[in-house]
Amino acid sequence: MALQPAHIKRNASVADESFRDSISTVDKQGKRVWVYPKKPKGRLTNWRRILAYALVVLLFAGPFLRIGGEPLLMINLPDRRFVFFGNTFWPQDFLIFVLGFLAFILFVILFTVAFGRLFCGWVCPQTVFMEHVFRQIEYFIEGDWKQQQALNKAPWTGSKIRKKALKHAVFFAIAFLIGNTFLAYIIGSDELLSIIREPAREHLGGLSAMFLFSGAFYGNFAFFREQACTTVCPYGRLQGVLLDRKSIVIAYDHVRGEVRGLFRKGEVRSEAGKGDCIDCRACVHVCPTGIDIRNGTQLECVNCTACIDACDHMMTSVGLPTGLIRYASEAQIADKKPFSFNLRLKAYSAVLVAIVGLLVALIAMRSDVDGTLLRTPGMLYQSREDGRVSNLYALKMVNKTQRDLPVRLELLNLQGEIQVVGNKALDLAPGQLAQTELFIILPKDQLDGMKTNVVVGVYTGDKLVEKVKTTFLGPMK
Repeated sequence: MALQPAHIKRNASVADESFRDSISTVDKQGKRVWVYPKKPKGRLTNWRRILAYALVVLLFAGPFLRIGGEPLLMINLPDRRFVFFGNTFWPQDFLIFVLGFLAFILFVILFTVAFGRLFCGWVCPQTVFMEHVFRQIEYFIEGDWKQQQALNKAPWTGSKIRKKALKHAVFFAIAFLIGNTFLAYIIGSDELLSIIREPAREHLGGLSAMFLFSGAFYGNFAFFREQACTTVCPYGRLQGVLLDRKSIVIAYDHVRGEVRGLFRKGEVRSEAGKGDCIDCRACVHVCPTGIDIRNGTQLECVNCTACIDACDHMMTSVGLPTGLIRYASEAQIADKKPFSFNLRLKAYSAVLVAIVGLLVALIAMRSDVDGTLLRTPGMLYQSREDGRVSNLYALKMVNKTQRDLPVRLELLNLQGEIQVVGNKALDLAPGQLAQTELFIILPKDQLDGMKTNVVVGVYTGDKLVEKVKTTFLGPMK
C-alpha cells in the first residue's frame, strides 16, 4: 500500500509500479530478500541514537526501579497482579483496565492520523534494538553493507567462521539479557534473582521461560529482523486505514524532485528538464526495509529517518537545498498547505481527553481495599441456640496500597454480628490478596423473609474504605 500522489510526474525508470503487488523483502518466487542497509549517518540518526540508548538503559533498569517499594512496571499474568508506576492493580480493577485500553487505542489512532509511524522510527523496541544495537554490532564485526554482502557470498574460511561465530555469540548474549529483563517484568526482579541464585531444579518453569524468551529474541533480531515490521506487526497494516493526505510522514518531495536525473557539474537542472533528485539511490541504500521512499508512503516504511539524512548529505554534496526527503504531508508537498489540526483530529482529541479524564478520576477514587463477600454455596442457614440465625461466607480482600492495613468489618444496614472463623485478625500485607471465612449472625427480627440484603463496611482504623453487599438466607416467616 502506498499513498500515491495523483499528479506525480514519473520518468521512464519508475513507470513500472509492480512493486505495489508485493513487499520489498520477498521476491517473485516468494523467497526472502535479505536486506543489507548501508550504515546511516546524520543529524536525525544521532538524535535517534541518543534516545534509543536512553530507552535501552531504562528498559534494563526498569524491573529494579521502585516507587514506594513496588516495581516501576510489572505485568504478572500468573498471579494476576499488575503494577504501573508503583500502583498495584488486580482483576477487580477491570473497568480501569478497559478504559486504559480504550485510551491507548484512541491515542494510537490520533497519533497515527497526525504523525504517521513516528513511534515506529523513534521508540519502538523492535527498531531501537535492531537498528541501534544489533546492526551496530554487525557493522563493527562484519563491516558496512558492501563488506557484509561480500562476506556472505564468500566461501567458508576461518576468518568468516570466526566473524559469524562472534557475531551470533554476541547476539545471543544480548538476547539473553533482553529475555531475562522481559521475564523480570512478568515475575518481578526479586523472583528473577532467586532463579539465578538458587538451584536450577527449584525453578524449572522459570528457567524454561528464560531460555524460551531468549531464543525468541535471538531468532527475531538475528534472522527475522525487518519481517517483524513488514509482515507481523499490525500497526503497519493500520496505517493504510488511518493515514490520509494530511498525515505527517517521511515523504519525498516529488514536486521538487521530479523528473529525476543524474547530477552533472555546472548544469542548470531546471533548464535541462530535471528536478532536484539526482537519482543517486542513497535513500534506498540506507533503508532498513529495502524500499524506495520516492515511490510514496509504503507499508514497509517505519519512518526511521535514515533516508532523510542520506538525502540531505547528497544534496549538500552537490550544492542543492536539503529537505528533498523530509517530515511532511502529501497536502503540504502537493498543495503547499501547512499542517492543520482538522475536525477529525479535534474529535479524536476530545474523546481521548474525556476517556483519560475518566480514567484518572477512577484511579483517584479507587479504594485502598477491594473485597468480595460470597455466601458458601450449597449451605443453608444455621439456627443458633440463642435463637439467632447465621450464614457462612467466603471473604476475599485485596490491599491496593504499599502499606500494611489492619481491617475490621461492621454491618452497616442491620443489627447483628460478624464472626471471623478462628477469630483471626484481618491484617492485609501491602499489595496482597487475603482470604478467610466468616459468619454473619442476625436476630430473626432483622430478617426480611428468606432472603435479606446485607451491607458490610470494611474499615481501616476509623475510615470506611469499602462497602460490600451480599445476601443472607433465613427461615420463612
